[in-house]
Amino acid sequence: MENLLRPLIVVGGSVVLTLFIGWATDRLLYKADERHPETSLWGLLRRGRIPYQLVLCAALLRGSFDRAEVLEGHRVGVGRTLTLVLIGATAWLAVRIVGAIVETTYTRYARVHHDAARVRRVRTQVSLIMRVIYAVVGVVAVAAMLLTFPAFRAAGASLLASAGIIGIVAGVAAQSTLSNMFAGFQIAFGDMVRMGDTVVVDGEWGTVEEITLTFLTVRTWDERRITMPVSYFTSKPFENWSRGTPQMTGTVYWQVDHSAPVDAMREKLRDILRECPAWDGRAYGLDVTDTTPNTIEVRALATAKDADDIWTVRVNVREQMIRWLSEEHPYALPRVNTADASLPPNRANGRLASGISPQRRAYEAPRADR
Repeated sequence: MENLLRPLIVVGGSVVLTLFIGWATDRLLYKADERHPETSLWGLLRRGRIPYQLVLCAALLRGSFDRAEVLEGHRVGVGRTLTLVLIGATAWLAVRIVGAIVETTYTRYARVHHDAARVRRVRTQVSLIMRVIYAVVGVVAVAAMLLTFPAFRAAGASLLASAGIIGIVAGVAAQSTLSNMFAGFQIAFGDMVRMGDTVVVDGEWGTVEEITLTFLTVRTWDERRITMPVSYFTSKPFENWSRGTPQMTGTVYWQVDHSAPVDAMREKLRDILRECPAWDGRAYGLDVTDTTPNTIEVRALATAKDADDIWTVRVNVREQMIRWLSEEHPYALPRVNTADASLPPNRANGRLASGISPQRRAYEAPRADR
């Protein structure tokens, strides 16, 4: 009877104690979250209740398993398994705690500072720092697990002695990866590009959606994702429309006839912009910038607070101006001339008056006298 009750008491007591402590801790965090709604720390810490209970259960079982007097022939294997579970759960819990603290700090910073560019920069830095922390915790946890095996401890000296050669070989083999990692740190702390920035890369316009230590993802306007190594942004030029102030000036071009009413187009542009909510009211203008034998090029300028609004302003101005020209001034639209060229006024008047040109009249006058 004692051989049956002892393992039940040890194992069952560890599980029950784990559930009770986990429930009590979760309730305390819930109460703290309700008492302090200004911070999300306590609510985020509740996400770690599963690894927290695993740590408690593994620690209790690891400490009391010897007294259970069960599976005597597999005591070493069971003890090592519980140790591995304890190490893995501790790493999981550490990641959750660090993630909750960092996310709370970022949320508080974003709430206090209203500069969108600065907030995006901090968000990029925090994201990359968290990835580094996850990698470090994972490596340490795996190393701790491996060191629980005697064979790995015995081979530690030889591995350490060959670490220099292995490091050189790994550095040569992973040269591209290492360069991308250093480029990721340069982007994060050099404030070159941030998540949420509007960029133009290889002729594609989009928004930076994700930045990691090795690659960067740009979401284009048509919902495509362009993934490229972060070293691209440290070695090649690119357009960052969100760097500095997000305000932008957009241009719209038309090819119209030489007889187009440019002054009336300026007034119409002003009326269009006044009715466009995306226009920020800073500036506008309309000028003739070029000419060809058949048309003239008219350029309109307008301003907006960011890249999204400038796109809206440009399409509205282009569409409404073309509609207005086609309805009110159809002669101003480009056309192909098929009629004869107009003569100068003096020559045209002479031809209309006598039916012959002045040059022919001067030539035929002496012949008439003879």
